[in-house]
Amino acid sequence: MIHIHRLERYWMITVGIVMGGFMAALVASVLVYGVRLPTPVGRVDPTHLENTDLATPGLTQDSEHAYTLRVVAKMWQFDFGVKGQMPKITLQHGSSLKIVATSKDVTHGFYVEQHNVNMMLVPGQISEMDVVFTKPGIYHIICHEYCGPGHQNMIAVIEVL
Repeated sequence: MIHIHRLERYWMITVGIVMGGFMAALVASVLVYGVRLPTPVGRVDPTHLENTDLATPGLTQDSEHAYTLRVVAKMWQFDFGVKGQMPKITLQHGSSLKIVATSKDVTHGFYVEQHNVNMMLVPGQISEMDVVFTKPGIYHIICHEYCGPGHQNMIAVIEVL
């Protein structure tokens, strides 16, 4: 029989309890809180986006309180189909927004503050997430992946009335 020192046994038990706690938190986040990883819904050639649904980025209304936002991230801006100004969209509170996004050049991030939207936009990969805006306010969108010298300028706004 193998003899395990008392302190080693305590450490093994402690590590087992901590690992069990991590597993319980992971299972609870999926089953109780509905946390889902953003997965790519498709792939495109980032040099030929004009042949895809992302050729015309912008906001479209699908039903009374449901919208789709198509976004193309590129150095150093989010293209919402609005020229010459900071990208901004306006929604009514209670609206659901499906975000469909990709990158044209390098890896970018897409983070909507105070919401569970945090996507990595990889060139050629189409990412999609759904979000519901229940409270009025101004929510900033930032690029959280360093993408080059103009990275700090990659901001946009969602205004919820």
